[in-house]
Amino acid sequence: MSFFFIMGLGLFGQNQKLADSLEQVYRSRDFPAAGQFQILLEIARNQTDTDQKLHYSDTLIALAESVDSIGFMYYGYLEKGNALRLKADLTEALQQYFLAAKIAEDHDLLQLSGIVNTSIADVYSVMGNSANAELYYDKAIELLRTTTDSVSLANTLLNAGDEYFNTRDFEKALAYFRESGLIYEKVGFTTGTAYNKGNMGMVHAEMGEEELALSHINEAISILEELEDYYPISVYLTYMSDIYRNKGDYPNALGYAERSLELASSHGLKDQMGAAHLTLSRLYEQMGNTVASFEHYRDHIAYRDSVKNVESVQQMANLRTNYEVAQKQVEVDLLNQQKRTQKIIAAASAIGLFLIGILAIGLYRRNKFIQKTKQIIEEEKNRSEALLLNILPEETARELKEKGRVAAKKFTSVTVLFTDFKDFTKSAERVAPEQLVESIDFYFKAFDAITTKYDLEKIKTIGDSYMCAGGLPETRPDHAKRVVMAAREMIEVVAREQQASNQRLHFEVRIGVHTGPVVAGIVGDKKWQYDIWGDTVNIASRMETNSVPGRVNVSETTYSLIKEEFPCKYRGKIEVKNRGPLKMFFVN
Repeated sequence: MSFFFIMGLGLFGQNQKLADSLEQVYRSRDFPAAGQFQILLEIARNQTDTDQKLHYSDTLIALAESVDSIGFMYYGYLEKGNALRLKADLTEALQQYFLAAKIAEDHDLLQLSGIVNTSIADVYSVMGNSANAELYYDKAIELLRTTTDSVSLANTLLNAGDEYFNTRDFEKALAYFRESGLIYEKVGFTTGTAYNKGNMGMVHAEMGEEELALSHINEAISILEELEDYYPISVYLTYMSDIYRNKGDYPNALGYAERSLELASSHGLKDQMGAAHLTLSRLYEQMGNTVASFEHYRDHIAYRDSVKNVESVQQMANLRTNYEVAQKQVEVDLLNQQKRTQKIIAAASAIGLFLIGILAIGLYRRNKFIQKTKQIIEEEKNRSEALLLNILPEETARELKEKGRVAAKKFTSVTVLFTDFKDFTKSAERVAPEQLVESIDFYFKAFDAITTKYDLEKIKTIGDSYMCAGGLPETRPDHAKRVVMAAREMIEVVAREQQASNQRLHFEVRIGVHTGPVVAGIVGDKKWQYDIWGDTVNIASRMETNSVPGRVNVSETTYSLIKEEFPCKYRGKIEVKNRGPLKMFFVN
């Protein structure tokens, strides 16, 4: 049995009769100016013609943006995503959904956020990404349970049930369908009841309960034909065909499958056209007509690849996270694989006398290709994850993946350390660049190991200056102690290297430390870097400037936190540029 299912009443619960009626009203202009927003929305929402649905969605977005109407901008993006979804442009559909989701999240619109998260989950479900689909369904259900919007909650429960149906967890699927069905009956939502009955029919069909399946699906089709809602009818018809095929009733099976293909073709439903071709291919194969079987299978592959191509999978991953580093070489390799697969299919079409054998070879090679594709994508995802964690703290990276942005965070007490090498500029002028870089790389790798040892966060390097901090992104009471211990160890590493006989440049290092409040986060859209801001950073830099080679110079604030742990020497008040006199201490 095939695994094609209906998702999203907001996407497929349409009423063409209502849309036609509203179009006449809209063209007449016989309504208050303020009413055109709602009329445009209802036309876009109920249109079954995908091009018209897209046109009215764009019209609504432009009009809403012109008057800064947040609510109608949200609905415009949502319906545009629905139109693109029906046209099988899944990448662009997902982008529109994310624009709607951002509006809802920015304005704490829980109900609208729940609805659009359902749509996002629907797209991932179509792409076969069950992990992402279940994640967004769970998020949507959690949001909608906090609202009074019982219909949207039922819609999401229905869609989540579809996803569990797709992964063959039939008991869980039925549980979600039963809960959504009770809500639809309670509110008298006929369209929702139709979807619910149809989907339960598909589950019963998969479980071998054919008579129960036929009863549910026939009820659903009867309701949906009155509403002219053709996508779900097309899907249910393929299930009817499969049921009659299993019974050996080929004329009825063929009639239902051809009707499904006719509906899908007339309304431009690409994914369901592919499903109908697959149903016909299996049916003709069982009837012994191998030529017709292969022709329909070839068409199924063509339509399926237009919806589920490897490039779209990669783009979907990039859109969801909105931050992963693009792996262009991977895309090239995958596209080359896809072209080779298409050549195989084209060659197979020309050899009509060996259809069965070539079909078997094509299926085997495609299976191997899909497995290799999944492996490559998974490897690149893991590589991107590792790269991100090498750039950002784990907590920050997690927030960026979950929300697409990182909120700045204030820390009341953080200890900041700066280092600087004496005479680095003079050395840079008299030695080869390669030797200079190799030398500074040695010291900074050693400093990296020390910061890791004491659980500090490396912030950045600027020329020969190294900056790190303790007490973030996770606060801890002993951050000043850990920073000073790290500073002393850095002094020791540099001192040992001065005694070594090698080709590296030998320097002396100054270190300055100060403790105080900072704000931490990331800024910009490219080349992210975790950074900290505030007067504490400036004072720490001044501590380093006023230090001497081989010593750790700390401020009065840091001294008050470490004086019981480390012996220190008071240096007195020292004039600091733009700061006036500040008390300073050397750590012994």
